[in-house]
Amino acid sequence: MPKIDLYRNVHMGQRARLFALATELGAADVSHSGAAAEQAARCLAMTRELREHADHEDTFIHQLLRERAPEAADALEAEHVRLDAAFVALDERARTLTGIPAEDLPEAQHALYLALNEVISAYLAHLHAEETVAMPALWQYAGAEELGAVMAAFRASRTPEQSLTDLRRMLPALPPAPRAAIVRDVMAAAPHGQADRTLAAVSGTLSPDQRHRLHEDLGVPEVRAAG
Repeated sequence: MPKIDLYRNVHMGQRARLFALATELGAADVSHSGAAAEQAARCLAMTRELREHADHEDTFIHQLLRERAPEAADALEAEHVRLDAAFVALDERARTLTGIPAEDLPEAQHALYLALNEVISAYLAHLHAEETVAMPALWQYAGAEELGAVMAAFRASRTPEQSLTDLRRMLPALPPAPRAAIVRDVMAAAPHGQADRTLAAVSGTLSPDQRHRLHEDLGVPEVRAAG
């Protein structure tokens, strides 16, 4: 039975979306009406999401880590200092972008792009610490039942809408096999008669090729999800 990894899948989704945001911000034509405000809003939404994610980890994971492996918990707390400063700098850049005169927008856009990439740099280091220090420590000092209880408690804390958002953010970044395993479990837990609708909802952010592969792996004709 595979080890329970509390970080892997969600972190893969976060990396994919951070990299996409950086690429799209760098290439955006902010001279078009509303484009600067849209890019600023996307950056602010990302820092808000990452802060919420950190709160979830503190609530459901890091208390156990602090009890069982305090040195690993200390390593994560050290990462938070640089990370929090990067979030603040990005938020400040994003909030001022929409008030910039048109002739100054290209430089302001690039400054926002650099601030976003500073967040990504700090966040990648944070993810690396969680995945190579914190998770191995939890595997060593906490049992599978405890890790399963952590995962179950987090899932129970999410509304159906939040759970759907979590899946739609994460699934496009996963390989086919774990993606299909997750969706299969979600469909099995759906209310009676709602499995097809659930499949359509969770697969909405997948590319056409990813969606086709998912249906193949599940053994479900694609036309069923459209009904």
